Amino acid sequence: MSYRCEVCGKEPWYGKQVTFSHKRSSRRWLPNIQRIRVRHGSNTRRMRVCTSCLKAGKVEKA
Repeated sequence: MSYRCEVCGKEPWYGKQVTFSHKRSSRRWLPNIQRIRVRHGSNTRRMRVCTSCLKAGKVEKA
């Protein structure tokens, strides 16, 4: 599955997980992507949208 918001382009970001003993291992943080039906002109279409775009009202749910 594509973890990319079709509105703002938010993608997973990468970093290190640091334990108490300071061992480091790679990890990634995934954005909260929802697949919803969005009004697109006079039609509706399914889009992958992050929840921050939904909350901000950047898209109109159908």
